[in-house]
Amino acid sequence: MPDAETRSAADQVGTLVPAPPEEWEADVVLRDGSVAHLRPITPDDADALRRFHNAQSAESIYLRFFAPLKELSDRDVHRFTHVDYQDRVALVATVGDDIIGVGRYDRLEGSGSAEVAFNISDRFQGRGIGSVLLEHLAAIAREFGIEKFTAEVLPQNRKMLMVFKDAGYEVAHRVEDGVVELSFAIEPTEHSKAVGLSREHRAESRSMHTILFPERVALVGASRREGSVGAMLLANILRSGFRGDLVAIHPEVDELQGVPAYRSIEDAPGPIDLAVVVVPAEQVHGVVRACGRAGVKALLVLSSGFGEAGEEGARLQEQLRREVRLAGMRLVGPNSFGLINTDPDVRLNASLAPVVPPPGRLGLFAQSGALGIAVLASAARRGLGISVFASAGNRADVSGNDLMQYWIDDTDTHTVGLYLESMGNPRKFSRIARQLAMVKPVVVVSSGVSSFAAPPGHRTRRTHVPPQAFDALLRQAGVIRVENIHQLFDVAQLTLHQPLPAGQRVAIVGNSDALGSISASACLSWGLEVTHGPVSLLPQASAEEFATALEAAFADPHVDSVVAGFIPPLLTLDEDVTAAVRSVVARHQKPCVATFLGMRGVEGGLGYEEADGTERIVPSYTMPEDGIRALNAVTRYAQWRARDRGAPVVPSGIDRPRAEAFIDRILAGSPEGRPLTRNESGELLESYGIRLWPAVAVQSADEAVAAAERLTYPVILKSTSPVVRHQPGIAGVRGDLGDAEAVRDAYESLSHRLGALGEGTFVVQRMAVPGVSCVLTAQEDPLFGPVVSFSVAGPPTELLDDIAHRIPPLTDVDVRDLISGVKAAPLLAGHRGAAPVHRAALRDLVARLSVLADDHPELATVELNPVNAWTGGVDTLGAEIVVRPALVRKDPGRRRMT
Repeated sequence: MPDAETRSAADQVGTLVPAPPEEWEADVVLRDGSVAHLRPITPDDADALRRFHNAQSAESIYLRFFAPLKELSDRDVHRFTHVDYQDRVALVATVGDDIIGVGRYDRLEGSGSAEVAFNISDRFQGRGIGSVLLEHLAAIAREFGIEKFTAEVLPQNRKMLMVFKDAGYEVAHRVEDGVVELSFAIEPTEHSKAVGLSREHRAESRSMHTILFPERVALVGASRREGSVGAMLLANILRSGFRGDLVAIHPEVDELQGVPAYRSIEDAPGPIDLAVVVVPAEQVHGVVRACGRAGVKALLVLSSGFGEAGEEGARLQEQLRREVRLAGMRLVGPNSFGLINTDPDVRLNASLAPVVPPPGRLGLFAQSGALGIAVLASAARRGLGISVFASAGNRADVSGNDLMQYWIDDTDTHTVGLYLESMGNPRKFSRIARQLAMVKPVVVVSSGVSSFAAPPGHRTRRTHVPPQAFDALLRQAGVIRVENIHQLFDVAQLTLHQPLPAGQRVAIVGNSDALGSISASACLSWGLEVTHGPVSLLPQASAEEFATALEAAFADPHVDSVVAGFIPPLLTLDEDVTAAVRSVVARHQKPCVATFLGMRGVEGGLGYEEADGTERIVPSYTMPEDGIRALNAVTRYAQWRARDRGAPVVPSGIDRPRAEAFIDRILAGSPEGRPLTRNESGELLESYGIRLWPAVAVQSADEAVAAAERLTYPVILKSTSPVVRHQPGIAGVRGDLGDAEAVRDAYESLSHRLGALGEGTFVVQRMAVPGVSCVLTAQEDPLFGPVVSFSVAGPPTELLDDIAHRIPPLTDVDVRDLISGVKAAPLLAGHRGAAPVHRAALRDLVARLSVLADDHPELATVELNPVNAWTGGVDTLGAEIVVRPALVRKDPGRRRMT
């Protein structure tokens, strides 16, 4: 029996079918870099399913159905296309109007298991469609309480057996009656997650390779008119010496600038890897459809008039994105400035750049076209060669995340620079940037991102988190953040040509007291430690004296980096000084930054050759502060890279099904969501091992005394009013109440004092041991997803905004950094003789909150306040939780394009 869909129970499906869940739809990048669309099957797919089946080979049909099923009967088609989207689920993968793969599961009656089966088009086998269907089906099945998949596969169906074997699950199998019976739990494991991320990386990297290394390029919109964009672009491609085949698309001519021209892209010979489009916005739609019919793999759209041009442009942009993905293509743009690849085997300048930097090892990404010009011009002025440049424009499809996936494995790129004006998927950015930063520096300039105001045309969501959360995301990922393009290239000059510092100890050597003093002050202001010098030689010092001083600095075992500053010497030739610097630097593997004021021939840096023949440059900066700021940024990056990454936090005693059932029950009663009561909050937190201290609401002195005696003395009486709690100078708490009389006096005093303010609502709670009051929060943000924050309660939180943020999932290192990341952190270590708090218990609480927030997007906000941290543990004294229908996360845990 091939799967459960042939069982009699499946035949009982009626004609009424629920609406397919739209959130299950996803565009995915396949193994070969092309794109497929995943969606739930519907009754309208009947004809497409028949076409799909009829196009399959006899072998594929037999492997799927265990029988030579030449045609699908009406009954079969009805059974396969009518599902309930819960116990019986089917997804189809499509390209255009054609189904290219089907995956389905059927729950085994009365169990938490389901039988799963796949059928992949012969033409599309080997592209990873079965793997991505399995990934999405497993995620859907878990939502409905299914814990295990089973499957029956013929032994000769090796491709399908490999789909299950390579998925990262623990698969049990046995052979029964000539059929391989498989079963495996579908709860994600670290291995299965790693497999999915690895496949995503390879697929997206491959799709970028197709764009950056095209063998055949078509320019759609090539023009005879001198000075037009179409003519300029064609000239730039020719001038760059493109190594592949180039054709032009023009409705009237057969040749442009010596390039053969064709009336339509469908008339052009051979498969086109990249179509560069510069036609007016209203014509792009027709071009896309023609490219889809011609089998074009990717589009680069420089045309403007889309999302940046208002509502009609936004409609055209969304139509463009949808058409491109339905055709299985990738898209750079629209409103892109273009792309450049200086690889000698490619040599493609498909951009509007009037100046192209020489070949080099710097990869650059910029969203804006205007800033693309500035970025390339600045790189060219500094003599910094680039490997790849790309402008995503309105990034309707390809974004910086895609380029970073490519750069992870690109041996020709040693440093990556990103100019970001917005961010569509911060969680995915963080995940990919961290992987990239572990092997090469990533330098980010962000403008609109810092204020979260996306430029016109950029697809993104609103965010409610403070800019500090974005800063924290970059720090977690090991990204070097700078303020402007100038600083980006300051850092790039250093990372491209000098080794990473081993620490933060600096030597300063020069021939000017003023330069030495400026350099030392800059080092101290950036947190670098000056352990050698400043050494200031006399202006008339000889080249040998320069070399001796530099040699001593580099040879000092207490020095990790050297800062050199020289003004034109009075008696020594510039060439002698630079030769001395070259000879010393070449012998050592420590980074050096320099300022050569007024010296000739060193504007772009001082080139030298190491003993092994490696060509390097000592970067030269206009002023010492620029070089030291860059050195500090690179030093912090080197420290991050050398650190232990930590292990994902996995707290014990977590009951996810209990929490899921609780949240479902709340939303069933309140579909729009609501705040939880204190008892409800305690129930939810308990499922994640967080104990909320009981508190009893009281409305009279007698009720207060009765509550105190139930809780046992000593107790506190406090106002529950947020107005009182957050107003300095209005005391709403009476503590250390040891008997009934004290409770009565406290109640009468507070009710008299606060009742006049209309804030006379109180609770009684057992008195906690003295400690440090902390605030832990988790917020589900439309853009960032879950954001976990930590602070010390009171003025540090309310007045000074001394709050640290991190983006789950967290490692144990992230948790430690979160707690120590606030300026008030010394209070936790025993400030002025106080006992230090129990750090391990506090870290455990943060870990539990982060996992709770990461697991449940329905939790709009969770605030644990106050959390009393003391030497013996942590006590969660208060909690406020708001539940609402879950937002669709931008990085949902299964592969999908955003």
